[in-house]
Amino acid sequence: MRSRRRHPLLVPVLLCALAVLIARPTSATGDSDAPGGLNAEVVRLYDEASLATQQYEAGRRAAEVQRGRAQRLERLLARERQDIAALHGDLGRIARAQYRNGGGLPHTAQMLLADSPEELMRGQRAVWQADLAVNNAVTKSRRAEARLAADEEKAASAWQVLHRRNGELAEIKRGIEKKLEEAQWTLQGQADASVAAGACRGAVRLDQPRTRFAQPWVAPVETYELSSGFGSGGDRWASRHTGQDFAVDIGTPVRSVGAGRVVKVSCGGAFGIEVVVKHAGGYYTQYAHLAAVTVEQGERVAAGQWVGQSGTTGNSTGPHLHFEVRLTPQLGSGVDPREWLAKRGVRL
Repeated sequence: MRSRRRHPLLVPVLLCALAVLIARPTSATGDSDAPGGLNAEVVRLYDEASLATQQYEAGRRAAEVQRGRAQRLERLLARERQDIAALHGDLGRIARAQYRNGGGLPHTAQMLLADSPEELMRGQRAVWQADLAVNNAVTKSRRAEARLAADEEKAASAWQVLHRRNGELAEIKRGIEKKLEEAQWTLQGQADASVAAGACRGAVRLDQPRTRFAQPWVAPVETYELSSGFGSGGDRWASRHTGQDFAVDIGTPVRSVGAGRVVKVSCGGAFGIEVVVKHAGGYYTQYAHLAAVTVEQGERVAAGQWVGQSGTTGNSTGPHLHFEVRLTPQLGSGVDPREWLAKRGVRL
């Protein structure tokens, strides 16, 4: 069974760790009726959920460090208890010896019957040493017991503080994730309505990240898991899969993989809401199943610039980004996106 006892020296370390976590994420209150309000709210909630996750993970790592130190403390406390037991044993032996010898009578008799100053001094020294041994044993025992009790109380309190803080962070994260899910599906509902009407809403002008990419090519999303790959088979496609899918949540910012010009923004068909960008060298990249677009047709874009937000519009079984690289703007001229990006220094 895990003990709750911890070392008192961990208290200041714990408090320092918690100080880093004091700043809590605030709830997003963007006006979803304003142009781009809902889209921006989703992005903000992503950032806040990410921050809360980082804070929670920092608390969890601090708890792991605390646990390792606690295990070392348990060994220290065990030694302290052994020392206390030994001190109690010493007191017991002294008491038994005094009982067998009639208390302090033999030493007193030696002093009364002493024939010389030397014998008198030896008797006095024996009495003094016996009293000193008892006093030292009692003092050490009491100090050790007091130190052990203080260690257990302070360490238990520190552990409770960390546990409570982690619980608070987890609750904050759950709240943000609930708001994010509601905003995501509201955004998706608006996207589905656009697709049904066959007309895209205007570009949503979100605040672009200030990141400046040193390389000319980037991945279409920052954080992802790869799912269906180029050329794979499946019931959802007439023949073979024509692109690379990235499993991401609704509202995830989608980036142009390189500099180019937007040649198509569409809201109908199997791809749902899609954006097609033409790059130097005659290649085209497609970003499909979006929930919203952040660019207009004819607009020039830079590497890493947001062109939309991921969704699940069109012929899609769940939230993801469908990414293609083509020789023409039309379907049917696709090349393997992973190989194409790898030749440009981007490995997925």
